[in-house]
Amino acid sequence: MLKNSYLFYILFYCSSLVGDTLGSLLFHGNCVTCHDKTKTISAPSMVEVQRHYKSAFAKKTDFIKYMSEWVANPSREKSIMLQAIDKHGVMPHLGFEVDALKEIVEYVYDTDFRKKDL
Repeated sequence: MLKNSYLFYILFYCSSLVGDTLGSLLFHGNCVTCHDKTKTISAPSMVEVQRHYKSAFAKKTDFIKYMSEWVANPSREKSIMLQAIDKHGVMPHLGFEVDALKEIVEYVYDTDFRKKDL
């Protein structure tokens, strides 16, 4: 647990040096392993994930709360993307700290994944 906290703060410091947000760094260092920005390959694309969650949770605070809680403890019962689970299975438990997940999810909410320069 302590090791993860150090990593979180190191990434935060590095993000301030390069101008990327912590959420961007965490997303690009972890989530793109399975989630392409625009193509569904081994998991739903981020465009698809973002669309589903924004349609269910228009308020940013609700989006961040629900999605970060789901990623912290993914289950079919709490999913709003059952077709994706049928196709790819339930997302594995990744063991992220809640603060890191909120950073990632805020980045997901705010980002236009269709832009080419991401």
